[in-house]
Amino acid sequence: MRLLWGGLAALAAGVVHTASFAPLLAWPLQILALGLLAALSWRQGVRQAAGLGFLFSLGWLSSGLWWLFISLHEFGGLHPVLAVGALLLLGAFLSLYSAAALALFAWLRPRLPAAAPLLWACCWLLGELARAQWLTGFPWIASGYAHTVGPLAGWAPWAGVYGIGFVAALGAAGLVQVWQTRAPRGLALLALPMLGLLLPQQFTHSTGTLKVGLVQPNVPQSQKFDEARIASQLDDLLAQLEAGEGDLLVTPESVLPLPYDFLPVEAQQRLTQLSERRPLLMGSFVGNAQEGYVNSLIGLQQGERRYVYGKRHLLPFGEFIPPGFAWFVRALNIPMDDQARGQHQRPWVVGGQRVRPLICYEDLFGEDIVASAVDGPDAATLFVNASNLAWFGRHMVQDQHLQFSQMRALEFQRAVVRATNTGATAWVDHQGRLREQLLPLTRGLLVVDVEGRSGSTPYARWLHALGLWPLWALGLLPLVWAVLRGRAARRAP
Repeated sequence: MRLLWGGLAALAAGVVHTASFAPLLAWPLQILALGLLAALSWRQGVRQAAGLGFLFSLGWLSSGLWWLFISLHEFGGLHPVLAVGALLLLGAFLSLYSAAALALFAWLRPRLPAAAPLLWACCWLLGELARAQWLTGFPWIASGYAHTVGPLAGWAPWAGVYGIGFVAALGAAGLVQVWQTRAPRGLALLALPMLGLLLPQQFTHSTGTLKVGLVQPNVPQSQKFDEARIASQLDDLLAQLEAGEGDLLVTPESVLPLPYDFLPVEAQQRLTQLSERRPLLMGSFVGNAQEGYVNSLIGLQQGERRYVYGKRHLLPFGEFIPPGFAWFVRALNIPMDDQARGQHQRPWVVGGQRVRPLICYEDLFGEDIVASAVDGPDAATLFVNASNLAWFGRHMVQDQHLQFSQMRALEFQRAVVRATNTGATAWVDHQGRLREQLLPLTRGLLVVDVEGRSGSTPYARWLHALGLWPLWALGLLPLVWAVLRGRAARRAP
């Protein structure tokens, strides 16, 4: 009975953990939820700790990713029961990382009892890194994202989102240590997250401003790929662009739901004329049936195609088919479900600024785009994200994705502007603050004066040089320590 209540408490704590992210932004709940999980698993065996980690993560990820039900059921055509089952199956699979992390903690704790809080934080970090990088990676609502506001946000330009998750886990472990033992060391660990308020924050400087017009067409996903409606949607889009303002116009991803070269001649002529007045960064596809089609942003300027950025980090099941899952993806009837990857492109120079495009959830992977945030030929002065979240409805998903853009802005001290189909079309400044946003599910144009920035944060510098390996080394340190200590003990007479 005690294990049952513990499991239910872990499941509930996972749901509370979800509440710490956008749209509620209740960041203290993140540390409290992790603290409860730590308390439940502190003195458990390996199997019990793994079960608690699994249930916590299942509650967290299932409640945090519930919007996938919309794409699976409403647009994929799955029966509601099957859609719920698929969502829970995904949550269960991703929860294996947390289960393994807590199992490792339970194995290490008896071997290094004095270092229990550090062990907890290191194991949590390993679980998060594994979910972020293994099997293409899916770091959606990683724990650090809860801290785009609050004292831990100050750690972003130093340690990044996973470093913040480690600091938060260490604070949660300190909370448990204070509660259980009244140890002064626990108070010191509790104070660690607050150090973010004291860390230096100014690492970049202004490169001037660029007036950017962000287009939000608000085309329902059920109509977006309807061949009977494409012509009228294209005409509406061209009219919206022709009435646009700014030194650069940006559309959402795949705003043209067919390859650019397949557009009617009249539409291409209108786009050419439009680009003679102001540059245009437009979502479309490039490629062919033999080599594959690439989800792209095409830069038109002075009547010519000057720039093409192709999406590189594709979404499993939506943009590429993992081996063995063709039957499942085909059953969902997803358009353009097996795309080709784009090639690396330098930022596009527009109006004196170097614009680095990102398509949809590419902005979850800071390690992929860090070359654009350090001084050099690929250095960007601002990021532009083009997305289409209409697949997933309105609630929670738009707020979560906007929060990821805020974290990238904090980590690299670059503004992020977002052009989306149905929301969240917004401007986030280089300090991660949401400056302006269009109302979701409305048709409109958001015109903003965005400040470009140059320079590199400490996080950008070490991430560019070493990748995430320093964090992997930090997470693995207790395991190496325990193994070496065990070998020394066996060799002792």
